[in-house]
Amino acid sequence: MKGVDYCFSRPGLIVIAGPTATGKSSLAIALAQRFQTVILSADSRQVYREFDIGTAKPSLAEQQQAPHALLDICEPTETLTLADYQQRAQQHIARCHAVGMTPLLVGGTGLYIRAVVQGLKIPRVPPQPDLRSQLMSLGQPHCYTLLQQVDPVAAARIHANDLVRTLRALEVFYVSGRTISEQQGENPPSYPILQVALDCAQPDLLARRIQQRTAQMMAGGFEAEVARLVEKYGDGLPLLDTLGYQEMRQCLRGEISRAEAEALTVLHTRQFAKRQRTWFRGDERIEWFDSDRPDLLDAICQKIQEFGAEFVDLKATSYC
Repeated sequence: MKGVDYCFSRPGLIVIAGPTATGKSSLAIALAQRFQTVILSADSRQVYREFDIGTAKPSLAEQQQAPHALLDICEPTETLTLADYQQRAQQHIARCHAVGMTPLLVGGTGLYIRAVVQGLKIPRVPPQPDLRSQLMSLGQPHCYTLLQQVDPVAAARIHANDLVRTLRALEVFYVSGRTISEQQGENPPSYPILQVALDCAQPDLLARRIQQRTAQMMAGGFEAEVARLVEKYGDGLPLLDTLGYQEMRQCLRGEISRAEAEALTVLHTRQFAKRQRTWFRGDERIEWFDSDRPDLLDAICQKIQEFGAEFVDLKATSYC
C-alpha cells in the first residue's frame, strides 16, 4: 500500500483515539506523511506552552515530520475552555476542508474529541473562581437544592453528590441568566467522520509501555522541566497539579524520592489509561485496533480506504 494516494471527493475527519502510551502520535505521523495531511492535537495539556516532556508532546523533530496544529496555543497561566478548544479545532478543520484535505484529530482527551465529533453545544461561560468559592462554602447539599430550584432538568442528570457538575451548572445559570440545560445539546458536523482507537490486547503490554515512557521522561530532563516551571510560575500553578507534574513537584519539595515519583507516575498513568479506555469503549462508533499488531499502519490505511470509498481526495495540495 505504500505510496498509494487515496482520493476522496468530499473531505471529512479521521480520529485517532485511545489510552495514553498506545502509540497514537507515531501512527498519526505515519498517516499524515502517507496522506499528506495535518495532525490536529486533541490533548488537553499539550495545548499549553512549556509543558512538553510530561505531556509527551511531539518533539520539534517529530513536528517537522508532519504538520501539527493545536499544540502550544496558550500560556500556562491561561485557561483554555472546552468551548475555546472546540472553536479552534473547527476553524482548523474548515481550513483543511477548504483545500480538500481530511485532517487527523489525534489524542486521548475524550471530551475534546466528543466536542468536535458530536458538535457539543457548550455554554460560553468561563470559570468563575470567586463565585465557585462562594457556592462551595454553602456545601454540596445546599448547592444541589439550589440547582433543583433553578434548573430541575440539569439536576435530574447530575448526581446529588457531584460537586463539580453542580457548581458548573449553577455557575452557568448565575453568569448567563440561562440554565445550562437550555444551552446544551449537540449539532453534529455534516462531513464524514471515521473514528479509530488504539489499545494493547494484553494489559501487561500497556503497563510496560507506560513504564518505559515514564523512564524516558525522567531520563529526558523531566525533573528540570518541572523545576523550571515552578521557578517561573510558582508552586501554585494549576497545571502543576496534573499527572506526572504533581508527583515530580512532590519530589522537588523533598516529600518523596525521585524513584518514588517515577513509581507513582507509572501507577497514576496506568489508572488514567484505564479511565480513558472506559470512556472510549463507551462509544460504539469507534473501531479498535491492537497497537502491537505488526501490520497496524496498513490495517488503518485499509480502513481509511474503505471509509473513503464513496469520496475522492484525502490528499491536498497545501495547508496554511
